[in-house]
Amino acid sequence: MSWNTFATVAETVKELDDKKVSAVELATHYLDRADALQPVLNAYVTLDREKTLAEAKVADEKRAAGDAAPLLGVPIAHKDIYLIDGWRTTCGSKMLENFVAPYTSTVVKNMTAAGMVTLGKLNMDEFAMGSSNETSYFGPVKNPWDLSRVPGGSSGGSAASVAAGLTPASTGTDTGGSIRQPAMFCNLTGLKPTYGVCSRFGIIAFASSLDQAGPFAQTAEDCALLLSAMAGFDTNDATSLDRPKENYSRDLAKPLTGLRIGLPKEFFGEGVAPGIAKAVDEALAVYRKLGAITVEVSLPNVKYSVPAYYVVAPAEASSNLSRFDGVRYGHRAAEYTDLMDMYKRSRAEGFGAEVKRRILIGTYVLSHGYYDAYYLQAGKLRRLIAEDFKRAYEVCDVVMGPTAPETAFQFGSKSDDPVKMYLNDIFTICANLTGQPAMSHPCGVDENGQHVGMQIIGNYLDEARMLNVAHQFQLATDWHKRHPNI
Repeated sequence: MSWNTFATVAETVKELDDKKVSAVELATHYLDRADALQPVLNAYVTLDREKTLAEAKVADEKRAAGDAAPLLGVPIAHKDIYLIDGWRTTCGSKMLENFVAPYTSTVVKNMTAAGMVTLGKLNMDEFAMGSSNETSYFGPVKNPWDLSRVPGGSSGGSAASVAAGLTPASTGTDTGGSIRQPAMFCNLTGLKPTYGVCSRFGIIAFASSLDQAGPFAQTAEDCALLLSAMAGFDTNDATSLDRPKENYSRDLAKPLTGLRIGLPKEFFGEGVAPGIAKAVDEALAVYRKLGAITVEVSLPNVKYSVPAYYVVAPAEASSNLSRFDGVRYGHRAAEYTDLMDMYKRSRAEGFGAEVKRRILIGTYVLSHGYYDAYYLQAGKLRRLIAEDFKRAYEVCDVVMGPTAPETAFQFGSKSDDPVKMYLNDIFTICANLTGQPAMSHPCGVDENGQHVGMQIIGNYLDEARMLNVAHQFQLATDWHKRHPNI
């Protein structure tokens, strides 16, 4: 079979519809490529050829019987934070190294119902805590564009696998930018929907009020197809939004004439690398040619996003990760003297340094005497940041700016300075704190040839408009069509 490794999801659907390729042929192609490049990229944690080909065979049988599921036979790989019944689910941690999920997450169920075939489970920062995919117990993921650089995190395997043509699409989760930042570093389109649009049921929790599932793909069109399958109300998730399913592709063809793009002065000041600023300015010129107008807006409280996030996220992580105690499942120390010693040794052995750091910070801010001083104050800042965006949307339709202040960095360059690493999420965190949808799409390169992403932040439940905006840009440019030579 001759197959374009970098075919988009939309192109793959058409080829399947036209009977030019089968689901089994597709799955075999991507599994072979994943096996060949695993020693180079380390993008996967688990591959199970037998399970995948069995799913693909069923998809082909359904197509032959006239099944019209929208993505029937299209392969996809999932971040190893999604539970899938019978699949090992590690969350990138020694704590869950041998854990096999007893049920399937709602997002994966929805995508399976749409006909998608699971290729495998993707590497990630341990418990989704990281911006570089260097904290995984299974080793770092390499950026397929430059093996000396990080792919971004925590969804580094999700981004690298799509960029390298190991899968047409993947799932990720975004707690502070963990879809958008890797999408920029790997020259992809990545989307974090409005909080509650995709169910969190069956996704191993990091910070429950911030986590949200989303897709990685080459194009905004693909992300629209994937989100249409992923999203939906779920009674198993108390934070799931009870609303009808949407077709997120419905507005892709709309022209951008009259679109008001808000440019926050806080996103374009000191700290943004010159190469990123130049690429973003050139991309904004394309948007203006497409009929959009730009207006300056101000988000005065967004500067508090990082400190607020690094109170809220560790506090919620401290609570969520308390379940990993060596008693019911996960790693248990081989030697211990009593129950308390077993807890201590199991957690000390099972968690990596970054996870321990965040648990300690979170436990501190939730402790007696500090809860009011830190956690409640961070909650108030979230509201102030949301109010800033509310005022901005009175004069603009979407907010835009660089996805990250610098491009993909070298392995080890930030490992010894957690604050420097945390600041890499300075532009993405605000959307998680407020619950708004946000996405990143390719928009250029810097002076070193490293990829730059444009972030689009939309008002609540405005994903269709955001996808339309990115799609129209991609019709006018070819940044998203560039692929690594690997």
